[in-house]
Amino acid sequence: MQGTEKREEHAYVLDFLTAGKSFSGKSEPVAQLIGEEWFTLLEVVPKPGIALKQAEKVYIGKDERDKISLIKARISYNDLTQNSKTELPILIAMIVKEREQHFVDVFNNAGPLNIREHSLELLPGIGKKHLDAILKARNEKRFESFKDISERITLMQEPIKLITDRVIEELEGTGRFYMFTKPYVKKEGGRY
Repeated sequence: MQGTEKREEHAYVLDFLTAGKSFSGKSEPVAQLIGEEWFTLLEVVPKPGIALKQAEKVYIGKDERDKISLIKARISYNDLTQNSKTELPILIAMIVKEREQHFVDVFNNAGPLNIREHSLELLPGIGKKHLDAILKARNEKRFESFKDISERITLMQEPIKLITDRVIEELEGTGRFYMFTKPYVKKEGGRY
């Protein structure tokens, strides 16, 4: 059904270029953002006179926006500036922490992808042994927090890092499956 695709409501500033991109013909300020819900990468034009700060949360929904004039396009990982790429893991980890219950529920509810592979194995560092430990622990009692996961699953990396690494992998477009992001597909006209 057309028009029912959910869009990001809020995003965080990865980079703000006051004079725009150096290779662009226009000299308008642009910002690169990461969405709060699906980690969508966007390029936007702020309203005149608005200076955005790195890591600042901005409203990008359909209603009146206070700081963003125009969402230029959804962009790919390769379109990010070096500053954005540096800031990316920090902001993803921050979003994951803020939405802890959502991501803890992933550990509680994730199922198999097929008869040989479980969706939790998509997280970097989760092999069969960690998967078995996670499934056994969640069957005994649902996980309540990242701390709970870390305490009950021995020798596993910090859950926030696992999720952050997976999100970056998905944004880079290197995987076959997507757990946390919507795959990037360049649309005609580049519109989000």
